[in-house]
Amino acid sequence: MLDTLLLTGAAGTLGRGLAPALRGACRRLLLSDLPGPLAAHGIADALPCDLADGAAVHQLLDGVDAIVHLGGYSVEGPFEPILQANIRGLFNLYEAARRRGVPRIVFASSNHVTGCYGQDERISPLDPARPDGNYGVSKLFGEGLASLYHDRYGIETVCLRIGTCLPTPPDRRALATWISPADLARLVIAALTAPAVGFLVAYGCSDNPRRWWDTQAAWDRLGYVPQDSAEPFAAAVQAIAPAAGSPSARLQGGTFLAIGPFDDDPRGT
Repeated sequence: MLDTLLLTGAAGTLGRGLAPALRGACRRLLLSDLPGPLAAHGIADALPCDLADGAAVHQLLDGVDAIVHLGGYSVEGPFEPILQANIRGLFNLYEAARRRGVPRIVFASSNHVTGCYGQDERISPLDPARPDGNYGVSKLFGEGLASLYHDRYGIETVCLRIGTCLPTPPDRRALATWISPADLARLVIAALTAPAVGFLVAYGCSDNPRRWWDTQAAWDRLGYVPQDSAEPFAAAVQAIAPAAGSPSARLQGGTFLAIGPFDDDPRGT
């Protein structure tokens, strides 16, 4: 069992859902997020921290043995806020982990790293990245940073390209991408506890027959066996889909492909 585990993004939907399961995987769970979200959700026993503040992140990691990193900007949007949270913030986290000697990070990457593949294609973590927006690009940066810090400094990272994590699949796309909250907890705990993971990329979904991702080899390395499936919900959500022929209907990134572009002023202001 881990001694001290840090969960960033603890006030987000995934963080709040994961925290109870993570408490059973360690002796001490530290929760962290920005002060506003922590206060909004009444999470009093947490450590407020802005990941864009390198000194604060270094202090946050004192005594930490492993990190589940969910913190950051979690949707498609303009580049500047994504830069601060997902790129600068992640760099600060890895630098602090290097200095503090944290041996393992579980990084919440995203299926949007490959969101421009077609929904008629089956892909694996070995296929080239095809991000679908600023958010996907930031997660691709995170995977590259994780690879660098493993090769240079020995920090192990499991990059989880998480799909659609909600209590039930919301639409037709999610019949491929859905991961139940219970399966996400199983996957994260497997990523924390599997031996000798090195640098590993795995897609995060349940046992969905329609999934687009061939990720079994990574699941085998982690010992992850999903217990749930989107298929029982198919009849209820099959007709919920974007307009036929639109990028959102054709490509794996779904509705993220209908967001933006941003900052169209050619002066850059």
